[in-house]
Amino acid sequence: MPRFTVDRIDDSYVDERGVTIHFSVWKAISPTAIVQLAHGVGEHGLRYEQTAQDLVNAGFTVYADDHRGHGRTGLRQHAGDHGRLGRLGVGGLRATVDALRQFTGIIREQNPGIPLVLLGHSWGSLMAQMIIADTAGDYDAVILSGTAFRTLRDMNGGDLAKRFASEGPNGWLSRDRAVQQAFADDPLTTNATVLKLFGFRDALRLLGTPKAKLPKDVPLLIVIGSDDTLGGPASVEKLAAAYRERGGLSDVTVKIWDGARHEVLNETNRLDVIADLAQWMNARLRYQPPARRRR
Repeated sequence: MPRFTVDRIDDSYVDERGVTIHFSVWKAISPTAIVQLAHGVGEHGLRYEQTAQDLVNAGFTVYADDHRGHGRTGLRQHAGDHGRLGRLGVGGLRATVDALRQFTGIIREQNPGIPLVLLGHSWGSLMAQMIIADTAGDYDAVILSGTAFRTLRDMNGGDLAKRFASEGPNGWLSRDRAVQQAFADDPLTTNATVLKLFGFRDALRLLGTPKAKLPKDVPLLIVIGSDDTLGGPASVEKLAAAYRERGGLSDVTVKIWDGARHEVLNETNRLDVIADLAQWMNARLRYQPPARRRR
């Protein structure tokens, strides 16, 4: 089946504290679902251009924002100062999470009736865990990529790049050297740590465990690489168990890609990962547009 490329639509909204949040949309013609993609620390939504195109080809529309302090949002927020990228600004992490919830509402308004999947990667997945604790009912499915059980024992708060230091500061991201180089060359990325960017209080706010009895029994997929240095297999298995036993979720799937690193969506086997995500979503989301009335 031939692959096609869709034009990206860029837009923005203003959050409750007056920060302009930039986002992009890649539209499928008749989407099975909408995917809201939440990126990680020190990066931005446009790093997922290829992921978005892959998902569109699989039948999904994709929305991806640049979180507070990051990418296009951060550059405008900090008056063009690239050295301040990654800093969240007034309201910090709580304001960033609120802005993501607001983004969900915008997506719902623009796509009434179509299933919505929250796909959080890395920091985005940690915020997704925080969001669904209270508002799991806003989503029809949730995917956590490059995630971890959010405790000091089970999530690496130190040097994530140390294990692959021989490949440079970005070796931990992916086995794909082109991905490593692209991150280094991107003027909208930064290698600064969470503690440096967010401060001690907001770094601590990232910790937590699944809430007892989530408000909706939402299907959950957890996907990581076996060589992910943020959490790793043992950490995500503990997370999955907590969502089943404490959160009350009946459909929790863990997929660990052997040899892959932190960014499974940017790995050497990314097409296999996308195909797996699409298959998982298609098995749970069977949206059919309402039939048109005859005149």
